[in-house]
Formats: sequence, C-alpha cells, structure tokens
Amino acid sequence: MTPLVKGSVAFAPTLRAMQEFTAARTGQTPDGLWICEHEPVYTQGLAGKSDHVLNPGIIPVVPTDRGGQVTYHGPGQVVAYPLLDLRRAGYFVKEYVYRIEEAVIRSLMHFGVTGHRVAGAPGIYVRLDDPFSHHALTGPAPAGDPFRGLGKIAALGIKVSRHCTYHGVALNVDMDLEPFSRINPCGYPGLKTVDLSTIGVSTNWDEAARVLGHQLTTRLAP
Repeated sequence: MTPLVKGSVAFAPTLRAMQEFTAARTGQTPDGLWICEHEPVYTQGLAGKSDHVLNPGIIPVVPTDRGGQVTYHGPGQVVAYPLLDLRRAGYFVKEYVYRIEEAVIRSLMHFGVTGHRVAGAPGIYVRLDDPFSHHALTGPAPAGDPFRGLGKIAALGIKVSRHCTYHGVALNVDMDLEPFSRINPCGYPGLKTVDLSTIGVSTNWDEAARVLGHQLTTRLAP
C-alpha cells in the first residue's frame, strides 16, 4: 500500500470517490491510502446531532456516512483515508481503529510529542500543560470531564462496507483552530482542539503527511 498524496481537494467529491472505489472493488483490488488536505468544511457523522453545530457561519456542513459526530477539516490538517479490505488484512474493526490510533501516536513520537488514547472517545489527545511529557495517563478520568487537561490533536471517523474501509483520520498540523470553537468537536462540548504548531512543534504539512503516511502503511499491514 503506497500513499497517494492528493494535496488540497474539496471534501464532497473526495467522499464520492471513496464510495465509488469501495463499491466497485473486488477481492483482487489493491488497497489504497489517500492523503489530502481539505478546504474548510464541517462533516457530520451518521448519528450526528444538529445541536453540536453551534455557529457554522459560511463554512458548509456536509452529512456523511461515517460514524461519530461533527468535526472540522481545513487547511493545515493532514487527512488520511485508508481504503482497506479488512477480511484480506486479517483483522477486525476494533483492531483497525487501534492500529490507526497507533500510527498517529508513532507519528507524534517522531516530533517528540506523546499522544494518548481516552477510553470511549476515538482519536488522539495530548497533555495541554506538557505535550512532550512521556508519562502515561494514570488513574480514572475525572468525573464528568474525561478530557480535563487534554487537547484533541487527531480525530478519527470510519465507515466499513462489505469488510472494506473508507473515511479515516485527521491530524492537526498548523491550522486556524477558530472553526473548532463553532462546534462541539466530535460531540463533546468544551473539548479543546490543538495542532502541532500551537504545542510548539515546527513542521510543515508535507513532512507531517510523509510521517503519518509511513506509519499508517506500516501499522495497517496484514
């Protein structure tokens, strides 16, 4: 699986292309990994609640067939869409999600940042007070606020059709984060969103895309 870097593309035609690719594929169709950057857009998951979209302004809100709630895509964010046949890969959806998250964690390690999982909340988070701390999160999550002291740096939303995946993961690199304040990110009111730039990492989209693409290719292998 070789990453195909598409650069800046609109979301809606990319979604249609993923759906068409998945519908047409056979047991012999090679897997794919599309890496791109989207023009500003809010995307809403299948079970998404409209009250999580607070004030979209001129940014379009596009309904999708992935899981999860609303999120934002925009310039300065690396979006990766693995197009995998899970039956051929030999693992199930739960492990697939774990492998994607592990690819993000390893990508963050490349930049000296420690990423964390939060139980029941797919995606990757960093400590706001010290994103470079290598200490694991310990103890139960604070009552009523599992994200206390954390910021979300990568969002994950997937779709599986006939054992084949599309949609994927978005890693925040160097963005205008203001649009996240106009939604409840991933359905969580008050959830802070960060990118590599705001936590002190100096890199660019191309480098982050290269690192994430390599990690996804490695971690998603059969």
